[in-house]
Amino acid sequence: MTQSPDLANFIAGSWRRPDSAEWLEVQNPATAEVLARVPLSPPSEVEQAAQAAQAAFPGWRRTPATGRIQFLFKMKDLLEQHFEELSRWITLENGKTLAEARGEMRRAIENVEVACGIPALLQSEFSEDIAPGIDEYMIRQPVGVCAIIAPFNFPGMIPFWFLPYVLACGNTLIVKPSERCPITMQRVAELLETLDLPPGVFNLINGGAETVDAILDHPLIRAISFVGSTPVARHIYSRGSANGKRVQAQAGAKNPVILLPDADVEMTTRIVADSVFGNAGQRCLAASMAITVGEARQSFTESLVAAAAARVVGDGLDEATTMGPVITPQAKQRISGLVQRGLDEGGRLLLDGRPLVVPGYEKGSFLGPSILEDCPPDGVVATTEVFGPVLGMMHVETMDEAIELVNRSAFGNMACLFTGSGSAARKFRYEAEAGNIGINIGVAAPMAFFPFSGWKESFFGTLHGQSRHAVEFFTQTKVVIERWPKEWSRQF
Repeated sequence: MTQSPDLANFIAGSWRRPDSAEWLEVQNPATAEVLARVPLSPPSEVEQAAQAAQAAFPGWRRTPATGRIQFLFKMKDLLEQHFEELSRWITLENGKTLAEARGEMRRAIENVEVACGIPALLQSEFSEDIAPGIDEYMIRQPVGVCAIIAPFNFPGMIPFWFLPYVLACGNTLIVKPSERCPITMQRVAELLETLDLPPGVFNLINGGAETVDAILDHPLIRAISFVGSTPVARHIYSRGSANGKRVQAQAGAKNPVILLPDADVEMTTRIVADSVFGNAGQRCLAASMAITVGEARQSFTESLVAAAAARVVGDGLDEATTMGPVITPQAKQRISGLVQRGLDEGGRLLLDGRPLVVPGYEKGSFLGPSILEDCPPDGVVATTEVFGPVLGMMHVETMDEAIELVNRSAFGNMACLFTGSGSAARKFRYEAEAGNIGINIGVAAPMAFFPFSGWKESFFGTLHGQSRHAVEFFTQTKVVIERWPKEWSRQF
């Protein structure tokens, strides 16, 4: 990091201390230690970044794709060289375990690798002689200045769902990291500075809600990529679209897993527990509702409670820790309140993680795993994105009933099935209304060469992040129809 604990903005190739009236403390959620101060940048900072990105766009657009990816090759090398350092920063500011942080950075690097194939991904279509002497073809051109509004839960990975594709396609970029976890991208920006990108191609702006709205309103910014909660995603999509921008807004989730009686109990328990309690449940693909079918109820209820109780909660920097804290004391209070509401609505508490205190970390925002069974289908635990280490459980007698519960959800980010039956798996894959489907998989996170899908209230837009969807989103098509009559041509 920079020597100063005050974070700066990176605009037009240089670091600038913003003229911000308000600054927030960035705290380690395990210790409450202040790691840095982050500015809530005013709209004037967004204006400077947008102007810088727009000024850089013509030259960057004219750089051949084979030239642009040379910077990505160097970017991959930098991320690999600083892999452990960046992973440690993720753990310090977010709280997740080092193993989880390393997995996050590996996915970030995978997206850079995929974007390095942009010369092939940008190839388009050509039809000769659509009429006598007339050819038609389609080309892809960059859209212009793009912006990424990133969340706190994956401060290293999620910006890279978009960042390498933005640059590889010939666009310029403004990144606004979460004000809760801004340090990782600050360090990434310092590394990218060493690539000697043309000034203005990459810019970083710190800030909060006012900064976001300035991005959504700025006329030079043509495309917005966002990941966060459904209410905020709806605001991003509505306001950005109303201003004529293309918007992709990945939103909230309530990810169910169906457990059939023929599923392997040991393997399934391990995978589901990792999905529910990994990153303390603070990820958009965390399983949060288990639906047991028929005889699966007893065996899986007992095994999941045992697996959850065995989680070692503590500082993510400790290699023995298997679950870190939630992001803030406010998040801890909100999650605890939702557990209580679930009890008030008739749920039965099988494991209560609310009273947990980690010795030596009394100021940390720690919660242990909580499990509630017999949650009402319309209750808060079954319908709300808790975004914490809480598992709700429901029981049905048939797979059809389970799929009906999956499909009645307002969300559609992920749904998973655990079974030994190929026919049950095909039925589920065919009928489940979710964009990411897992079969004996607890976190159905697409590899970088597939788009990160999401349906219903879990996504606003048309084209998702990663892979070909990203290429399509960050380019606009131009169809050319041309005729070259011989009599117009120079005679040879």
